[in-house]
Amino acid sequence: MSRIGKKPVTLVKGTSASISGQTIEVKGPKGTRSFTAGDDVTLTIEGDAVKVTPRGLSKRARQQWGMTRSMIENLVTGVTTGFKKEMEIQGVGYRAAMQGNILKLSLGYSHEVNFAVPKGVTITSAKPTEITVEGIDQQQVGQVAANIREWRAPEPYKGKGIRYKDEYIFRKEGKKK
Repeated sequence: MSRIGKKPVTLVKGTSASISGQTIEVKGPKGTRSFTAGDDVTLTIEGDAVKVTPRGLSKRARQQWGMTRSMIENLVTGVTTGFKKEMEIQGVGYRAAMQGNILKLSLGYSHEVNFAVPKGVTITSAKPTEITVEGIDQQQVGQVAANIREWRAPEPYKGKGIRYKDEYIFRKEGKKK
């Protein structure tokens, strides 16, 4: 039995959900998101909650049960509060600035890196060493943050690079004489 799948997903005030077949659509103050569940689970709306039940006791049905419930909960969270990834830049001369719809990164290369912001995501840079990625789709927010971090991942000797705000970088000791 799935501990996660058993719990119903409560719809927060200001959100509404509709089910057509295996597709659930959630509307909220930040936008609309939808998810199509597999054939191994059944979706029902009971009052102000969405309930997911498996259509059998097969291993796949039990796997889909908890995963589908988590995906629906992420839809509700996305359209109400949204998702946010905060990043910080460390290194001498490393900085970021927004210019229109392009994030300009100075990361020690011979050129400036221009990162085009995709639709559905907003990027802000309050300070030259901080980047905030926000949106209603958790997967897209995480992917955009990972793409930005990929330009200069933190290195273990001095810790220079782009890191997530809560990330711990294991530091190595340099070579000795």
